[in-house]
Amino acid sequence: MSSGRFITLEGTEGVGKSTNLKFIESVLQQHQISYQLTREPGGTPLAEQVRELLLANRDEQVADDAELLLVFAARAQHLEQVIRPTLATGDWILCDRFTDATFAYQGGGRGLSKEMIGQLELMVQRGLQPDLTILLDLPVEIGLARASERGELDRFENERLGFFVKVREAYLERAAADPQRFAVIDASGTLEQVQQQIAEVLHHYLESQETASE
Repeated sequence: MSSGRFITLEGTEGVGKSTNLKFIESVLQQHQISYQLTREPGGTPLAEQVRELLLANRDEQVADDAELLLVFAARAQHLEQVIRPTLATGDWILCDRFTDATFAYQGGGRGLSKEMIGQLELMVQRGLQPDLTILLDLPVEIGLARASERGELDRFENERLGFFVKVREAYLERAAADPQRFAVIDASGTLEQVQQQIAEVLHHYLESQETASE
């Protein structure tokens, strides 16, 4: 049985991931692709508990290394229980964030060593990478203004502007280093404009998959 495809959606706060995940789902459904929607951190009961630990506002200062290890602990469980088994059946995975977010938030935002993150990535993922990563890109100030309208902010959303500037820079650096996998979407326009860009990316990708299978 052929292996499924692994699509991830990335971006900083307020870029519109939730709305555009639904749009990506609708495109996959139109093409009658069997897929599973999941997210990181999270995706399994244990990994969702780790997500709660990571996002909760708390008085105790969370050590950067502890945060990084929690992220990869959740990812290891997610890969074992959901991602690898699903791909093995031939179904696709659509995931709200994956390891690019770790390089962006813990690497860029926290300033942790890319080499250290890369070592954990190798240990946990054993070479598994997304086939396509859609990066919704937006000026940080606009994204944070949108995020603040959603209500109470979590531990990450409460970070200062400078943190998110570094996160965005790290995302764009990764996209520039791997243009074959990344598609950068300008998320500053109207929803219709954003989704038109996403539709073009998905159409091109699905067309390439059909060609490859012939």
